[in-house]
Amino acid sequence: MLNGKKIVLGVSGGIAAYKMPMLVRLLKKSGAEVKVIMTVNAAQFVAPLALAVTSGSEVLTEIFPAASIHNAELNWTQHISLGEWADAFVVAPATCNTLARLATGHCDDMLTAIYLSLRHGKPKLVFPSMDEEMFLAPAVQRNIGQLSGDGCTVFAPEHGELASGLVGMGRLPEPETIVEKIRAALELHGAPQAARKIYTGKKVLITAGATREKIDDVRFISNYASGKMGFALASEAALQGAEVVLVTGKTFLPTPAAVTRIDVESADDMLRAVESHFDTCDVFIAAAAVADYRPAAAAAGKIKKSEAVFDLHLVRTPDILMQCGRRKSPSQLVIGFALEVQNAEDNARGKLAAKNLDLIVLNSADVAGAGFEVDTNIITLIARGGAIEKFPLMTKREAAGKILNRISRFFDED
Repeated sequence: MLNGKKIVLGVSGGIAAYKMPMLVRLLKKSGAEVKVIMTVNAAQFVAPLALAVTSGSEVLTEIFPAASIHNAELNWTQHISLGEWADAFVVAPATCNTLARLATGHCDDMLTAIYLSLRHGKPKLVFPSMDEEMFLAPAVQRNIGQLSGDGCTVFAPEHGELASGLVGMGRLPEPETIVEKIRAALELHGAPQAARKIYTGKKVLITAGATREKIDDVRFISNYASGKMGFALASEAALQGAEVVLVTGKTFLPTPAAVTRIDVESADDMLRAVESHFDTCDVFIAAAAVADYRPAAAAAGKIKKSEAVFDLHLVRTPDILMQCGRRKSPSQLVIGFALEVQNAEDNARGKLAAKNLDLIVLNSADVAGAGFEVDTNIITLIARGGAIEKFPLMTKREAAGKILNRISRFFDED
C-alpha cells in the first residue's frame, strides 16, 4: 500500500526525533516518497542533513526560506504545492507546543502551513511524544480532542522509559509501528467509497478498557486491559460511516474522531451505560475486559493494615455480554471477545453458544504480540454456525478492520 505513496513527515522538537531517519528509511524501503518538514527546535535533536540524505530531498522549515526570496521557481509556494502533493501528512514526534499550534490553526512555519493546506480527506496522523504528566495535562488533552474532532487520527504514546528517567506513558512508537499505522490509514483511504462507508446508517455500541471494582476509597480490583482494541474498533467504525457510542473504563487514550464517548468505572456503571443505548444499536461489540468479581461491600476511607491475613469477600459482577445476547432482537448483532490460555477454541465456541452471540473474537493471553497493553493482536474469528477465520500478527487497527469487515457480512446474510 505504500508503493508510490507521497508522505509529508513533520518532525517537531522532541527527543524522539532521533528515530526519524529510521522512519524515513523504512518508508522509502516500502516504496513511498517522503518530504521532511522540521520545526526550528527539531534541529536540536536530529540533524536536517540526516533527514535530507535518507529522504533524498531538501528538508524544509520556514515558509519563506531566505534563499528562495529571489528564486525564479517561486519556492515560497511550497506549503501549498506540498499540501496538494501529499497522500498523507504525518507528525512524529508531536510535542505539546506543536499540538497546540495545530489545534488552534497557527500558520507560522512550514509544518503548520502544510497541515492547513493538505487537501480535504487525506489522512492526518499525529503521534504525540512527551513526559506522561505533560501528555495528561488538561490543556494537552483538550488540544488532542480538538485535533481528533477536526479529523486527525491521534495515536496515544506508548508506556515505557522516558527521557526524564521516569517510567510512564509518553514514548513514541517504534518506526516499524508508525509505518504500519500509515499503511493502515492509506489502505482505508484508498478503499472504494462504498467499502469505507459500509456502516452508514448503522449504530455501533462498543465497550472498551478495564472496569474497576472498589475495595475502599484508594484501592480497587482491575486488570491490564488498555482499551486499545476497543478504541481501534470505534475509530474504524466511525470512519466507515457508523454512529458510534464508546463506553470505556479508565484509559488515557484520546477519543476517536466522530465518536460519542461515555466514561465509566465499575461493571455496574458499564451495564447501565450499555443498557441506555442497546435497544437503539444495530451492532454491539463487547471489547471491554469487565471484572468478573467485586467486593461484596466497598469500605469507606482506607482499610488500614492489621492482621497478617486479610479476607476479602467477593461477589459476581453482572455479565453484560450474556444479558445483551439474551436480550437482542433478530435484527441486532452481538459480538464478544474471548481471551483464553488453554483449550482456546473450545472455550470460545462454548462462550459463543452460551451467550447467544453472532461472532466471537478469540485471542490468547500467553502469545507474544497479543493480549493486553500492546499495539498488535493475533485474532481468530468464530461465527455462529461454526465458520472460522484465523489471522496472523497485525496491528490492532488492522484487526479492527478485519472484525468490522466480518460483521458487515452479516448485513447481507440477514
